[in-house]
Amino acid sequence: MGQSASTVAGAQNRIKFRSSSPVYSMKNSDDSDDVVVVDVFEAGDLDYTNYIPDECLACIFQSLSSGDRKSCSLVCRRWLRVEGQSRHRLSLNAQSDLEAVVPLIFSRFDSVTKLALKCDRRSTSIGDEALVLISLRCRNLTRLKLRSCRELTDAGMEAFAKNCKGLKKLSCGSCAFGAKGMNAVLNNCSALEELSVKRLRGITDGAAAEPIGPGVAGGSLRVVCLKELYNGQCFGPLIIGSKNLRTLKLFRCSGDWDKLLEVIAEQVSCGLVEVHLERLQVSDTGLAAISKCLNLEILHLVKTPECTNIGLKTVAEHCKLLRKLHIDGWKTNRISDEGLIAVAKHCPNLQELVLIGVNPTCASLEKLATNCLNLERLALCGSETVGDPELSCIAAKCNALRKLCIKSCPVSDQGMEALAGGCPNLVKVKVKKCRLVTSESADWLRTTRGSVAVNLDATEPENPDASASDGGVPEVGNENRQVAAQVGGANIASSSTGRSNSFKARLGLTTGRHLVACTFRRWSSFGGSSSSRNT
Repeated sequence: MGQSASTVAGAQNRIKFRSSSPVYSMKNSDDSDDVVVVDVFEAGDLDYTNYIPDECLACIFQSLSSGDRKSCSLVCRRWLRVEGQSRHRLSLNAQSDLEAVVPLIFSRFDSVTKLALKCDRRSTSIGDEALVLISLRCRNLTRLKLRSCRELTDAGMEAFAKNCKGLKKLSCGSCAFGAKGMNAVLNNCSALEELSVKRLRGITDGAAAEPIGPGVAGGSLRVVCLKELYNGQCFGPLIIGSKNLRTLKLFRCSGDWDKLLEVIAEQVSCGLVEVHLERLQVSDTGLAAISKCLNLEILHLVKTPECTNIGLKTVAEHCKLLRKLHIDGWKTNRISDEGLIAVAKHCPNLQELVLIGVNPTCASLEKLATNCLNLERLALCGSETVGDPELSCIAAKCNALRKLCIKSCPVSDQGMEALAGGCPNLVKVKVKKCRLVTSESADWLRTTRGSVAVNLDATEPENPDASASDGGVPEVGNENRQVAAQVGGANIASSSTGRSNSFKARLGLTTGRHLVACTFRRWSSFGGSSSSRNT
């Protein structure tokens, strides 16, 4: 643009094209700095990708799926090199024969910062030597996930921790090392922010258990998640010593937790904003301790039968910033309208309420709708008292409600009709296992409220044991698998299969405990709350 004809002609005379060269690049000729030699395909087409810098090519690869990246790496040697150097996340089958190929793998993938090592339960896992070799090749590792690596010992974890001191997140499940290995990580990884431990078999049961933590990680740790530990209370010093702890999750850990929760609340109460308690021996005493966490925003109480209205009222009266409340009452009827009315009275910022096996009535639902003006997500599952009057109350009073889930409740078409004229901000309705609701009423609601997505599933066989924590909900497994497939799929395919899904379902070990959470994740495509704060 703006060039004279003579200038263009001169430029054309300075460019030479070669169609027979096997090299596809643009370069200066060796005999003249003024002549540019452009190598082209024999068919006469330029290979424009050679003009893309490695950094730009890496950005393109990072936007592709794992399978597409593998395909791209086979195009040419340059793409193979750039793809390997730009891959930061890697998942490996951690069987014992991995050790022999560790140098080869990490010569290609030399920028890995997030690593998953997973082994089949029936296979022999990698040992200390392989883990140490990996740590020497990945000194910039920030995240490590270990699954069923039963051959790892305390010595291997100690050597790993000394080589990867920048580790920020550690997740280990079904491993055999014990307290010494865990303490080695905590004593060396001063940047550790998140720790998740499940079925750590090397921890000694009983009073002789070695205490764990806090180490140098006590100043940086923000999230602690303990699952299925025989002696999870040996992590008490770690939790108490983590002054910046924000999230505490305790799932199915044996022992009486009331006393430890009292100590924890005294030490870290100022920072805790999220607490999950599932299948724990905890009572109203423990809830009273949690109520001292004045900044608490998220509370999950799942199958804690000793928790009653008294404990919930105490939490509501003190934790007035509460935004998300999940309760699985296990149909014990120990949490009812009384506790929910206290939540409505003292927690005006409530945005999300999930009640499973709890029996609210219009009395508490009306209070929640009137006082919690930001209530956007509501799920009622397995509630014997939630019928058409309660659904009509929700439709008439919950003006901010955007997403509603009703499961295994005695509602009918009449209640569905009430939704047609209420909840002006509603975008998603999910009705499951409500046998009195017909497809005709769902279709009518879709027609009447065109902007509302209506999901009706009333054909599944009833499973009275299915709840927020148990398996037996077919949809839940599917939803979790969909989420897992979308988030960081394996870069190097792992052949770990473990037990079949059907066998897990029969044992009740599928991920049913995240039923409503998965439902809300699927709903996220319809828009979430702009006012929700990340914790």
